[in-house]
Amino acid sequence: MGSISVNGVVVALLLFSGVVVMNAYQLSIGFYSTTCPTLQAVVLSVISNAFLTDPRIGASLMKFHFNDCFVQGCDASLLLNNTDAPTNNSSIRGLDVVNQIKTAVESVCPQTVSCADILALAAEVSSSLGGGPTWPVLLGRRDSLTAANTTLVSQNLPSPSFTLDQLKSSFAAQGLNTTDLVALSGAHTFGRARCSTFVDRLYNFSNSGNPDPTLNTTYLETLRQICPQNGTGDNVTNLDLTTPDTFDNNYYSNLGQQNGLLQSDQELVSTPGADTVDLVNTYSSDQNAFFNQFAASMIKMGNIGVLTGNQGEIRLQCNSVN
Repeated sequence: MGSISVNGVVVALLLFSGVVVMNAYQLSIGFYSTTCPTLQAVVLSVISNAFLTDPRIGASLMKFHFNDCFVQGCDASLLLNNTDAPTNNSSIRGLDVVNQIKTAVESVCPQTVSCADILALAAEVSSSLGGGPTWPVLLGRRDSLTAANTTLVSQNLPSPSFTLDQLKSSFAAQGLNTTDLVALSGAHTFGRARCSTFVDRLYNFSNSGNPDPTLNTTYLETLRQICPQNGTGDNVTNLDLTTPDTFDNNYYSNLGQQNGLLQSDQELVSTPGADTVDLVNTYSSDQNAFFNQFAASMIKMGNIGVLTGNQGEIRLQCNSVN
């Protein structure tokens, strides 16, 4: 699991990343090696059981970690009950599993492991169980005392209707570059999305009264059956129309065929002159290249705005401060 990497090249890269992070933020791979040595086994057990009945849970848990890191740093602020952030409502799926993990961890290692670290571990386990890469998860985060809020969500979370320039700006604000953007977007290789996040592409793209011209016409008709023009927007469909429950590189192949579900996905190849096209093509043809970069970018993302040392707290329950 967390201590495994995919090849020698990535080992060197990730260990280098780990050294930098440990120096700057006091995170480390073995942070709980003595205080909670069974931590990773506990997290794996709970998520494995959840996967048996819910193939979507991996994507939901990964989304939790991503959204949490982008909104206020990787501090579990998105889990607090008193948040007024609207994205918390769309990300709430999987919260029951997060709480199950926390309960299980508390039973063996009371008052030791932060909810922020649980989110980071859950993302890595979800990737692994879905057939994707593994990486050494750096640990030692503390939990925020304040909740995410609407302003931070609006400012920091990329929208599914973002253009490529907007995506780049959103990621750059978090210290992530274009390579990170393309690699982390590959998390849409599994999971589902609500019609409300992309329905404008089907009928009234950019208020044109027409569908998005970058959307494959056959795919368009399929999506219109799932998402009627005057529907509630609550129906869901696969982010990856080919292998929706497997973490692989088909996401990138789909983009090349204009089968990206979200505008923010398709923008990576359909924006004129986009410098992201070569990366998409590389990951489409070389799954190992994608896995390697995804692992490195996830470690990098997991370092955003972390609390360490005496900052914040170790929550006893993930949905409320102590």
